[in-house]
Amino acid sequence: MAASLSSTQIKLMMAHAQREIEERKRALSNLRDKDPLLASVPQIGMPVALATQALAKKPTPEDADKAKKIAELQAQIRAKLTGNLANLIQQQPTAVAAAAAAAAQQQQERPKPLILDEEGRTVDKSGRAINIPTVTPTLKANIRAKKREVFQRQGTGTEGSSSNSGGGAGGSTGSTHDDGVKYFDDRIALKPTIRNKRTLRFHEPGKFQQLAERMRMKSQLERLQNEISQIARKTGISSATKLALIAPKQDMPDDVPAMEWWDSVILSQDMETLDETSGKISIRQTAISNLIEHPTQMKPPNEPLKPVYLPVFLTKKERKKLRRQNRREAWKEEQEKIRLGLVAPPEPKLRISNLMRVLGTDAVQDPTKIEAHVREQMAKRQKAHEDANNARKLTSEQKSEKKQRKLKEDTSCGVHVSVYRIRDLQDNQSKKFKVETNAKQLQMTGSVALFRDCCVVVVEGGPKQQKKYRRLMLHRIKWEEDVVKGNDGQDVSNSCVLVWEGTSQRRHFGEIKFKIFPMEKMAREFFQKHQVEHYWDLAYSGAVLEASTDQQ
Repeated sequence: MAASLSSTQIKLMMAHAQREIEERKRALSNLRDKDPLLASVPQIGMPVALATQALAKKPTPEDADKAKKIAELQAQIRAKLTGNLANLIQQQPTAVAAAAAAAAQQQQERPKPLILDEEGRTVDKSGRAINIPTVTPTLKANIRAKKREVFQRQGTGTEGSSSNSGGGAGGSTGSTHDDGVKYFDDRIALKPTIRNKRTLRFHEPGKFQQLAERMRMKSQLERLQNEISQIARKTGISSATKLALIAPKQDMPDDVPAMEWWDSVILSQDMETLDETSGKISIRQTAISNLIEHPTQMKPPNEPLKPVYLPVFLTKKERKKLRRQNRREAWKEEQEKIRLGLVAPPEPKLRISNLMRVLGTDAVQDPTKIEAHVREQMAKRQKAHEDANNARKLTSEQKSEKKQRKLKEDTSCGVHVSVYRIRDLQDNQSKKFKVETNAKQLQMTGSVALFRDCCVVVVEGGPKQQKKYRRLMLHRIKWEEDVVKGNDGQDVSNSCVLVWEGTSQRRHFGEIKFKIFPMEKMAREFFQKHQVEHYWDLAYSGAVLEASTDQQ
């Protein structure tokens, strides 16, 4: 339709529209002159900015009534008009209203201008002072902050006033300051009057990424180590390497003396001094004679000071004969004393069974009295027997002393030592208690080294003590009941092995104690400190060989 119209037709339509607009303008101006309510309505052809300013004013109830009337008039006009002119009139008020609304919103969003007078007070456009309400803090933290600011201002003001009055005070202020400096100790940390606010501490960017990367690297390294150890176990390299590390170092002196001490007795000076006549090594002829030098006999270190006699063990028949002879000798001695009148003869030993035979007619005359006498004599004998037993009976202190004396052995001539190897003793509390308590009860010394897959128990004492402790470790304690983890992670039964037993010249440990070692080197250093590192070498080498045989 628009393409079929020619340019002349379009010009005619535009001219016709302009004439209609001019006619409507004149009609509206006539209506505005007649009705004062329409005077505030902007013209259709006026600029949009002017209409926006007119509509941006604050509406009142009167303006609302006027707007309603204007809307009714516009509706009547649109109803009377037809064609393009009606559409144009309908579009223009809509655009004007939208522009007016946008201008009003923008005006509301803008901050109100701040006007200050010469004294610094806030005033409005007419010059009247405006009281701006101050916001008082309600939170405890804000109230404390405000108090802190007031306190700091007061402190600053006090310092200023004191500095101003310092010139008048003169010597008194200076002396007070000097006293304060004199008695001030800067080593004592003073508490601040106001607690500082705790600040937030944020992590550095990338910190947790680095931790995660480190954990990944650690797990990867452990996985590689496990693979290498498995390959080494299969080939047998690991056991050979450990055994090579265990081998003790031979402390051999590098330098050989030019002359031994036994040669220095007969040599004139040294090995390089030669005799002029013979051309051989010079020897002191006076040191050599036809006498034979016998070394002084020394007592062996293991021989006791007092001679030890073996006890004589008698047969049962010989023991009875000896007892019979001793009792007969004692009876003869007692009879001799009675015959000489030194001791009163004992009363006849009366019993209910021999009452009539011993007393005869006396028993018939007053049997009740005689029976009471016999029973009194029997009670007296019983009491004497019990008193003798109580006199021979040991007290509790004597019993414990006797028990300790039986357990205690003489180790002055040598100490018997036993070394036991246990697969795992770290997590078994009941077994640890038995090992420690029995050693203390038997008055044995030693130490227990706890290391993974190799726990070494060293005990020192006499032969009887070692016999009792050996039975405890190898028979009484059931080590096979416990299941422990091996080197390859498999479950294996626990075990206890007697590695070595022998004698030593002295004790190397004190009261038995447990020592935990995370590294093999630390365990060997502990035994080396007590000069018995060969105990550890022997036990650990056995553990390494046992682990290699278990894997095969």
